[in-house]
Amino acid sequence: MKNYFKSIAFLLLVVPMFLFAEEAATVANPAEETAKAIQTLTVGLDTLWVLVAGMLVFFMNAGFALVESGFAQSKNTVNILAKNFIVFAAATFSYWAIGWGLMFGDGTPFYAKDGIFFLTGLDNSPALGDDYKGVYSSMNWTGVPLLAKFFFQLVFAATAATIVSGAVAERIKFHSFLIFSFILVAVMYPFTGHWVWGGGWLAELGFHDFAGSTVVHSVGGWAALAGAIVLGARKGKFLPDGRIKPILGHNMTSAALGTLILWLGWFGFNPGSTMGVGDGVTMAHVIVTTNISAALGALASTVTAWIILKKPDLGMILNGTLAGLVGITAPCAIVSPTSAAIIGAVSGVLVVLSVLFFDKIKIDDPVGATSVHLVCGIWGTLAVAIFGYEGSPAGVDVPSILTQLYGILAIGGFTFVVSLALWFVLKLAGGIRVSEEEELSGLDLGEHGAEAYPDFNIRVRG
Repeated sequence: MKNYFKSIAFLLLVVPMFLFAEEAATVANPAEETAKAIQTLTVGLDTLWVLVAGMLVFFMNAGFALVESGFAQSKNTVNILAKNFIVFAAATFSYWAIGWGLMFGDGTPFYAKDGIFFLTGLDNSPALGDDYKGVYSSMNWTGVPLLAKFFFQLVFAATAATIVSGAVAERIKFHSFLIFSFILVAVMYPFTGHWVWGGGWLAELGFHDFAGSTVVHSVGGWAALAGAIVLGARKGKFLPDGRIKPILGHNMTSAALGTLILWLGWFGFNPGSTMGVGDGVTMAHVIVTTNISAALGALASTVTAWIILKKPDLGMILNGTLAGLVGITAPCAIVSPTSAAIIGAVSGVLVVLSVLFFDKIKIDDPVGATSVHLVCGIWGTLAVAIFGYEGSPAGVDVPSILTQLYGILAIGGFTFVVSLALWFVLKLAGGIRVSEEEELSGLDLGEHGAEAYPDFNIRVRG
């Protein structure tokens, strides 16, 4: 009997220990568990940063709306605000439906073929490099989920369309702008974007545009220039005797606040293009170069306007700030803070001279969008080759100035020609410009049947 109890005790003590040891053996190595936890945390932090940066870029829509409406006449405020609201809605749908796939889907160096419609392509993000299995392999360098990648790129695409709004303000039909914006974001912007950020032929040549001086801003600027040419100038802007009559904005408070919002938004636009936190070095570098360029753009435009116009014109100061931001967008990760100061200063001078130049050749741009985004976008893209240095935080090879120029001409030529053709098609199909009566009375009433400031004037209504 005693042996029997000993056997029972042995089973009660030893067998559970054996089972526990067997179960413990099936548990992953603690080092592996730690590595997995670190990886999960890394993906979470990178995703959070990308989404927050994307939200900052989204908030730039408010800045664009305030700047554009402030630079325009009060009678067109509702129209401008409506355009700036609807353009993001249109961009969201068109980029989701086709734009993302055309830009980042696998295919040829010139156009995408896979995963084009509605984010339906195979994808196992956040897997990186060789571990990535999917049709958006040009984005396999960033370890965030697919929808985070999409959202961040969406707000960039919408920015390109918003740029156009300012240059065609105060005389374009609402529906014509909406159609053009939809096509720009669905087809034109992602087509050239594929060449650079989608692993296309310009990327293979070594063309570098970190956050979009050309891919985003110059594309919007070329499309805007084509629209301004086809539309023609606002009534009364250029007088028969050759004089230029300034059409003053109605709310410079709005324009100044909008510029500050855009400045803030650029801290998502440029640093967010890291698409990950990493050790924070690149993010910090990009934020500092972005801010310095903006500041020097404001200072340089102030001095330039003071010398040429004899007054420190506020509109030029605001556009100078934006010019510095656009100019640094391409080179922000591969230039030093000192170089960023030079890039910003040159941008500030260029934007003043450019605004005066476009007026001289009778191209009417109410907010200076072509000067800010097109001219300074070109300058910023060239600055990559002029000021970029090896060993920069971005860790890329500095391209030659010929490579950068080649990319500028290819993207600019395609965008301008296709935009020009599209504007002409819209003009023939149903017209793109409001009637002279609508333009004189204001697009708020003519296009929307509403006024932003109904108490400013007493109108007799039949």
